[in-house]
Amino acid sequence: MPPMQTSSPTAESSRTRQAPELLAPAGDWQCVRAAIENGANAVYFGLDCGFNARYRAQNFGLADLPDLSQQLRQRGVKGYATLNTLVFPSEMPALVKVVEAIAKSGIDAVLVQDFGVARLVRQVCPELEVHASTQMSLTSAETIEVASDLGLSRVVLARELSIDEIRKIAGATEMPLEIFIHGALCVAYSGQCLTSESLGGRSANRGQCAQACRLPYELIVDGDDRELGDVKYLLSPQDLAGYAAIPDVIDVGVASIKIEGRLKTPEYVANITGHYRRAIDEAMERGTVSIGDDAKQEMELSFSRGFSPGWLSGNDHKRLVPGLHSAKRGIEIGSVLESSGQSIKVAVSAPLALGDGLAIVGFDGQGQQGGRIYSLMDEDGQRCKSVGAGCTVWIGFGKGELDWSQIQLDATVFKNDDPQLNRRLRQSFAGEDPRSRQPLDMHVVATVGEPLVVEARLADGRRFSVTGDQPLSAARNRPADETVIREKLGRLGGTAFVLRDLTLTATDQPMVPMGMLNAIRRSLVVTIDHALAATPKRTVAAEAVHSWLKPIESGDDDQTSDAVVDAGTHLAVLCRTPQQLEAACGLDVDMLYVDFHDVRLYRDAVKLSHDHGKRIGIATVRIQKPGEMGLLKVLTRIQPDVILARNLAALDFANQNFESVIADFSLNVANHRSAQWLREQGARRVTASYDLNREQLIDLVQSMPSSWLEVVMHQHMPMFHMEHCVFCAVMSPGTNKTNCGRPCDRHVVQLRDRVGAEHPLHADVACRNTLYNATPQSGAEVVDDLKRRGIQWFRVELLEEDADATRSTLSIYRRLLAGQVSGAEVWQSLNAANRLGVTRGTLETQRNPLAIL
Repeated sequence: MPPMQTSSPTAESSRTRQAPELLAPAGDWQCVRAAIENGANAVYFGLDCGFNARYRAQNFGLADLPDLSQQLRQRGVKGYATLNTLVFPSEMPALVKVVEAIAKSGIDAVLVQDFGVARLVRQVCPELEVHASTQMSLTSAETIEVASDLGLSRVVLARELSIDEIRKIAGATEMPLEIFIHGALCVAYSGQCLTSESLGGRSANRGQCAQACRLPYELIVDGDDRELGDVKYLLSPQDLAGYAAIPDVIDVGVASIKIEGRLKTPEYVANITGHYRRAIDEAMERGTVSIGDDAKQEMELSFSRGFSPGWLSGNDHKRLVPGLHSAKRGIEIGSVLESSGQSIKVAVSAPLALGDGLAIVGFDGQGQQGGRIYSLMDEDGQRCKSVGAGCTVWIGFGKGELDWSQIQLDATVFKNDDPQLNRRLRQSFAGEDPRSRQPLDMHVVATVGEPLVVEARLADGRRFSVTGDQPLSAARNRPADETVIREKLGRLGGTAFVLRDLTLTATDQPMVPMGMLNAIRRSLVVTIDHALAATPKRTVAAEAVHSWLKPIESGDDDQTSDAVVDAGTHLAVLCRTPQQLEAACGLDVDMLYVDFHDVRLYRDAVKLSHDHGKRIGIATVRIQKPGEMGLLKVLTRIQPDVILARNLAALDFANQNFESVIADFSLNVANHRSAQWLREQGARRVTASYDLNREQLIDLVQSMPSSWLEVVMHQHMPMFHMEHCVFCAVMSPGTNKTNCGRPCDRHVVQLRDRVGAEHPLHADVACRNTLYNATPQSGAEVVDDLKRRGIQWFRVELLEEDADATRSTLSIYRRLLAGQVSGAEVWQSLNAANRLGVTRGTLETQRNPLAIL
């Protein structure tokens, strides 16, 4: 971790600094209360009807929304509902009802991933704010500029951005920005992880992540196993703890900082929210943040895989993923010095008490077992209820709690639960009276012969006024006094308010009776409570939007008339090596795409393709970050026929600089309104999302003109797409791309999973890693159905196939498109030729546990 003391922002920026919103997770009602009472400015939550990326959380029902919204408004806290999954055309009518309920309840905003969902929200209720989820993969000012066309009010940036990169984005856009500040980190870019879908039919873009990143992997380098010692969890990042960056976050002007954890406990929410509330307040007051060891340990006890600053301080791949473990462990308190009976001897580095939970690491640093402290005994043999840090103590466990044959000397011991801390955290939100209260500023006007007037203003600027029911008399002895009035009006205990500033304007020395002040105070509280409880009035057009949900027919849309309808069925192939491209050039292929790791190879690729009379497109990188537009500009000197755009910046740039652009799978098209929007941004065709099974793909095809779509029918699924570089983390003495020595250029690497599959690992031109599924996926058996429904463009994506495999694979698919072989025959042929076999993968029909229709 970096030093806890951070530098003060510049004097110039300090004059205009504003505290960022503190946004806390709320998986249930208790979490909502924990967030409110510990200083959250806003909460985000999911709904139990689906459409949210944490389907395993308890979540809220639509019937809960009015009460939840009112409770939040009365406490001055905003509420954001997560609708941050991909949505299929047949689900959109149900989603309309969800958006309608959210809008009518007064919830402040919705978080969305899907472009079509963002458009749908604007159709249903223009006044309801739309926040772009981090799963929309907006990572630069250029991508935000394109997405702003969706009517966004805020963008949640990717976790993979550093403070310097966030500063560049903030300086180039007026869009309010939100960042994650604490909690679990995904190793893959959110919205770009297809691992759960690829391996088990559980789409992370549908809220069903199986957390394959937390599993152990073995490293294979150039065909040989590479021994890494205790380093086994190659894709499991430590948790983000960004408290040290708070002053810089404020200086940059970030609008909101977000705590991860909708699956976490109320105690976790109370703990982390409270610490970040204090950090923000301290940074605003002093310009620095100092988090002591006690506070850090408290946060680690609620949940921690080990803390790091994530990407906020830049890329340090070794720090981000040490690879030693993947589960919560708490705080390290020492190691086993001796073992006797039911006890272990430990020199503890943190306080312990009876009832605390401990975990002892097993052999070779793997696995763990543990239990609660049954007894404590110091070195003098004295029993005690608690001990402080620095003591050497015998720790006893209950009979049968541990397998003592598995306890070894020097094993690391962790404290992973503290009942006393949990009790204190529960007390922070268990009382009836509000603990966190909204500040009120009051101005009192007292004039002889006029009623008393008290004007109040909340921190958000809303004003309220209460007037007494009788005129004031002149004082004989003690005229109105600011100190007395402050004392009386400040008696707001038991309410959700606290008096901050009070000013008095008194004319002609009026007398203000104490009973009048008490009555005015009570009336003021009732007035404010009533105003805050009122649901905001919004325009909701749920019925009118249903025609917008219907399938788009040719001619129904301005863009449809511009579509070039190609006669016949066409085969496209994506090549990742020059050898594949050379082989494909000699075959009956209608479009060549290239996705090379070295941009210097593209000029020769374009020449080779044109010499063979083939059209060629270049695939862009999936993520575009600040300072990376050069990776797109260099393509203008090469002049391919087509750009295969994998992010919004690439789509916009290609539309302005190239003849044709195809929107690729990474833009996550799952419904017709997403496809329509991308076509409005210039895409000639859109590639169907890899998250679709057979029925869902047919649902998409039936919802729009078939000429809009390109379908990938063969590929190795790109599972993890990561800013994290495994090559650098375990194969280089360096820490990032500036000093790693580029082992990715010299070695062929696979990661072996628990079932023995060896998944290829590649690095792209931006040094981002992609782990591909070892087994290719074929949709051959769906092709005839898609052809009957008018799909004209089909794609084969190669990975590491040699020239012979390239020719045989493309030839069998060409015959399939020509109707010369069946999908089943293609399947049999591919299985016979591929040593790993071929899977139907995501296209195989799967039951969708989120289905709500």
